[in-house]
Amino acid sequence: MMVDLVGSTRLAHELALEHYAALMGEFVQVLILSFEARGGQVLQHQGDAVVALWPAERTPAGVAAALEAHERAARLGLAEVLGVQLQVRAGVALGPVVTGPVGGQPSAYGLPVNYARRLCDAAEPGETLVCAAVVAQGSAPGVPVDRPLPPLRGFGAHCRAYQVAPVAARVTERIKAG
Repeated sequence: MMVDLVGSTRLAHELALEHYAALMGEFVQVLILSFEARGGQVLQHQGDAVVALWPAERTPAGVAAALEAHERAARLGLAEVLGVQLQVRAGVALGPVVTGPVGGQPSAYGLPVNYARRLCDAAEPGETLVCAAVVAQGSAPGVPVDRPLPPLRGFGAHCRAYQVAPVAARVTERIKAG
C-alpha cells in the first residue's frame, strides 16, 4: 500500500521551511503509527509518501488503513494551526513480494509494490484505488466502483482499478443523492 500527500511541493513553497518540516514530520508519524496499529509493516517513507505492507490474509486491514489515512490527514492538528488542508491519495495492490533488509531498512520487491505506486499516482485527491485482486479477495469494503485508468507505466492496458470508500461514506453519499 502506498499513501501520498497531495500538493506537498506547493506547501513547501508556501510554508516556512521549519513549518513545512514539522508538518511533514507529524503527517508521516501519524500514518506510520496508524498503519502499525492495524498490523502493517512500514517499509519506508519518501518525503510525503508512506509505503506499508500487510500479509495477504490481512489485506482488509491494509485497505482500512488506506481509507483512514484520508481522515487522519484532514484532521492533522498542525495543518489546522498552519491554516492548510491536507488530502492524500492511496493505492493498494495484492500479490507476492519478497521482503528483507536493504541497507539496514526493511524493503519489499515485487510487482504489487510497483502496482500500488502506480495506483496511488493514478488516484484523484481524496481517492483510494485498489487492484482487481483486492476486490476478488473480498478485501474491499462496500461495493467497489470500477475506475477507468490511464495506461499505467509498465503494466499495460489489462490493469483495472476500483475506487473504494468507507462504508459510512457510501451511506452518506446515498442519503445526499436520495
